[in-house]
Amino acid sequence: MVDWSLAHQAARLVGGSPPAPGPAARADFAGLAERAEALVAGYTGIAPSQPVPAAEAVDRGRWAEINIETLRTFLDPVVGRLSAHLDRAGPLAGPLRAAAGATLAFEVGLVTGYMSQRVLGQYELSLLQPEERPRLLFVVPNLDNALRELDVDADAFLAWVALHEVTHAFQFSGVPWLRGHLAALLREYLSSVEVRVERGPTGGLPTMPSLDQLAQRFREGGLAALVQTGEQRELMRRLQATMAVIEGYSEHVMDVVGERELPAYAGLREAMEKRRASRSTPQRLLERLLGFDMKLLQYELGKRFCDAVAGRGGIELLDRVWESPEAIPSMGELRDPGAWVTRIEGSRAAA
Repeated sequence: MVDWSLAHQAARLVGGSPPAPGPAARADFAGLAERAEALVAGYTGIAPSQPVPAAEAVDRGRWAEINIETLRTFLDPVVGRLSAHLDRAGPLAGPLRAAAGATLAFEVGLVTGYMSQRVLGQYELSLLQPEERPRLLFVVPNLDNALRELDVDADAFLAWVALHEVTHAFQFSGVPWLRGHLAALLREYLSSVEVRVERGPTGGLPTMPSLDQLAQRFREGGLAALVQTGEQRELMRRLQATMAVIEGYSEHVMDVVGERELPAYAGLREAMEKRRASRSTPQRLLERLLGFDMKLLQYELGKRFCDAVAGRGGIELLDRVWESPEAIPSMGELRDPGAWVTRIEGSRAAA
């Protein structure tokens, strides 16, 4: 039902033309990843069960293609239910299916295309297709663009980004339950999603929702006429809490290890925070619409939690977040790291 070629076209259009090549276009990402492996292993103590994927330098278009294919696996169950829902529309089923499929494809392309302008690196993992191999991606045009914006040492910055993405590889390969836990939450969420098609005033093709409605749906984790129930909101909070720990832990590692090991580390964190905060008002509105500001919240909230916990008990205490799914902090505990520490230390004392 969904015209995925339209999603790819929209993503390429929104992704825009890449900037002129810079230092990242000449970087040895394989060497950067190999060095990052040794540094992350030395600090975290996490032992991956599989080798870290080979580093791949990609452009925006290729990054979007890879991520749209992953999104297809997330959306297939919802698309199936939407198609069955539209089958009951009688003679209008065909036009409604075409319109809904085009709308969904365009929205996926819009989100992916916009993110293809922003993402620097990614440990890409298909949660719902465990047979698919993970990938370690570095988006070269965006790295070059960031280097021009930030005016920092290129070698240190690229090594710093590699630390972040390699840490993700260690998390998902070295924490046996993490991938399955996230996949189970995601499957449960997707299985509970209801679809709704709003008819136009004449009873014909669906009308486009208002900007506020669309923004709310994206912010709550939905795509194209998805409606969240109370159960879904709870599942989304659990997903967001887990992702905040994953992102915050990587941010913590890249800062601690970067400060120890990168000669030109000074100023990298400040430059990155300035880049994240210096978005224009239209850009902020678009990010809010697409839910991208939720990703930034994960970075900020997760990092504050991880820094605070490590400050109290070192990496050994922080690594207890990987003991079991139950050890993951709630959203409340992310905002109050001391409450999480009390709970975790209390569970050890009880044991």
